[in-house]
Amino acid sequence: MVKTPDEVALMRRSGQLLASVFEMLDGLTLAGLSTAQIDDLVERFITVDLAARPASKGQYGFEHVLNCSINHVVCHGVPDPGAVLRDGDIVNLDITLEKNGFIADSSKTYVVGDVPPATRRLVRVAQEALWKGIGQVRPGARLGDIGAAIERHAKRNGYSVVRDYCGHGIGREMHEEPQVLNFGRAGTGLELCEGMVFTIEPMVNQGTRKVATTGDGWTVVTADGKLSAQFEHTVAVTGDGVEVLTLRRDEMPRLEHRA
Repeated sequence: MVKTPDEVALMRRSGQLLASVFEMLDGLTLAGLSTAQIDDLVERFITVDLAARPASKGQYGFEHVLNCSINHVVCHGVPDPGAVLRDGDIVNLDITLEKNGFIADSSKTYVVGDVPPATRRLVRVAQEALWKGIGQVRPGARLGDIGAAIERHAKRNGYSVVRDYCGHGIGREMHEEPQVLNFGRAGTGLELCEGMVFTIEPMVNQGTRKVATTGDGWTVVTADGKLSAQFEHTVAVTGDGVEVLTLRRDEMPRLEHRA
């Protein structure tokens, strides 16, 4: 569960490479692309441009490089040549990358074209909820502090937080201990210490927090058909706070206001 400084350094490199994948995607016009096309673009960028491995491909029998979750899909959406992004959609792209034996995991919800204000607000609050959680990470804090901060922010804004899925420890394996819930009670749970590395990944719904899995066995949707947005980072507990290993350059100003 606790990584050595050398291991954190290797994870930092994986995280930097993964951040560059999202920065590549930031430059694309997503409208008109199918989720299968995005999957192919990301696979080529990771394997050819970055000389790394897409860690999700083959994991648990999953055949693709990333999850593409559109609109009411909460998580684990499967890339599909028939699923073409349209103006007004939101899509969460959840991507993993392994380099030098260590894995980084991150996701971002993109708005596609002209998105209604209510939809844009959901995406904004989901991203803020992630940073509220990150702002709790420091030695001596508790896992419950993270979940409590996330849920409090979502509820204050009129949204619910999915409880069926959560963040997780990460390193040589994609899913390690501990589980990092997106709800909880401050002051409870495992005490954080320097060297712990895990993901924080709130899924915020417009309506009920209840979800259902579709017939493909992968795709998770909101039970009421309303929208869902998710953001995720891989973080490390430092001697005096937190390092966001998958931080993108456009997010650097958030570090000053994360709490």
